[in-house]
Amino acid sequence: MTESLTGVKALMFDFYGTVVDMQSGLTKAITPYLRSKNYTAQPPGRVVTWWRRTHFENSMIDALLGREHIPYREIGRQTVDYTLTRAGIPHTMDEVRSLVAEIERLEPFPDVVEALGQLKDAGLELVILSNGDPDMLESGVKFSGTEHLWTRVVSVAEAGAFKPHFSTYATGAKAVGLDPSEVLFVANHAFDCVGAKAAGMHTAFVDRRKRPFGNEYYPPTLVVNDFAHLAREVIARTKS
Repeated sequence: MTESLTGVKALMFDFYGTVVDMQSGLTKAITPYLRSKNYTAQPPGRVVTWWRRTHFENSMIDALLGREHIPYREIGRQTVDYTLTRAGIPHTMDEVRSLVAEIERLEPFPDVVEALGQLKDAGLELVILSNGDPDMLESGVKFSGTEHLWTRVVSVAEAGAFKPHFSTYATGAKAVGLDPSEVLFVANHAFDCVGAKAAGMHTAFVDRRKRPFGNEYYPPTLVVNDFAHLAREVIARTKS
């Protein structure tokens, strides 16, 4: 049975890796850096995968500790330092900070801007809920060329924890004055969809990488190939 989305008033998006292409952007940024270090043991994309996985692990640990929230940029600094050390690449902390800053200069996936415009024209509010720090998101959203499309950009710093902590989704919904059931959360990451679904939101899994969702307890409301597919499905289901 097709699940109706007639009560949905807003779409809430993960930013890094969902709206903007983090893997490709960081790979492009790190390639000349690795070349300057004469590093050839692993391809640049593999090093970026190490970087992103370690960042994810460190942010999850921080969310679970229940202590003071460590900023995303600081998690990034620790992560890049670790990744370069693991790769055996001599580096300075200025180089680390420069690489982390590339997160603020990521391009959107090719299908994103047009699809977001269609969703906005259909009367839906568009919101970002991201693990990024507020100033990083301000810079990154502006660089992405999507700034004009968003009703609100929410950093998890407002909740004091990284996603998928339940408080982050509650904070996102509260920021736009909606009940979680009135929100469709959109992410390229299964963990984020699981967290949002557990918090009472509808979810859309953007399956760009053609991988199984992997969680039968909190299945996504929608599985879409890309943002163009998302726009078609959501517009049809919110009007039905």
